[in-house]
Amino acid sequence: MLLKGRTAIVYGASGAVGGAVAKAYAREGARVFLAARNRERLEAVAAEIAAAGGKAEVAPVDATDHDAVEAHLQAIVVQAGPVKIMFNAVSVDDTQGQKLIDMPRERFIAPIETGMRTWFSTGTANARHMAANGGGVIVGISANAAREAYDIMGGFGVSQAAIEHFIRHLAVENGPAGVRCVCVRSPGSPDAPGVREAFMLHAKEEGITLEEAERRAGERTPLRQLTPLAQIADVAVLLSSDLAASMTATVANATGGAQVD
Repeated sequence: MLLKGRTAIVYGASGAVGGAVAKAYAREGARVFLAARNRERLEAVAAEIAAAGGKAEVAPVDATDHDAVEAHLQAIVVQAGPVKIMFNAVSVDDTQGQKLIDMPRERFIAPIETGMRTWFSTGTANARHMAANGGGVIVGISANAAREAYDIMGGFGVSQAAIEHFIRHLAVENGPAGVRCVCVRSPGSPDAPGVREAFMLHAKEEGITLEEAERRAGERTPLRQLTPLAQIADVAVLLSSDLAASMTATVANATGGAQVD
């Protein structure tokens, strides 16, 4: 088991990506604290993990509340000891489907502000804690829109670029204390409900069906498929493990070659 005996917090664990990563962490032996606002969804994820023989505990928190995040982390430390892994999959509530010239400024800025608020609070609190407790790993999720511009993306692409670069800064500042900070870049997993909604918007813009939009997106990758959630979660496990001990301030390209580095 790659993460045996380590305590991990997954923010946004009630969502598709966060839930998948939490299950993968538990499968690899981590004790996982599931964090989000919706207790009912967290309990459903915890039940799945328990049924598979893993360890998970429900720990609701609003990641946009800076003081609540700090108190939440300290409560987990009292209960389980030092946190060694953090994953942030909190939704930025993106605003796709409208051109920038037609979009109100507040709607454009909203996902950028949400992303930076949750990342500043969760990232700095955990980096500070890990630096004082022998190090750890902070992992995020981003999308290929962080690097490549697409039509009708609203503030989503900018929010993803901001998240990736925030993680780089966090890595540079906390690396000397043994804290690694990395990101998984996804092309958008077709089995994630939010991704399907985004594909529907783009399909409508192009006048094609959802199935055709997904097929075209997959065909643009060398592997001829979009990366499913389970594979994104496996990359997160790898980055969180000692096998990636030399990786920090970087982005793991899990786009199936949709973006060629």
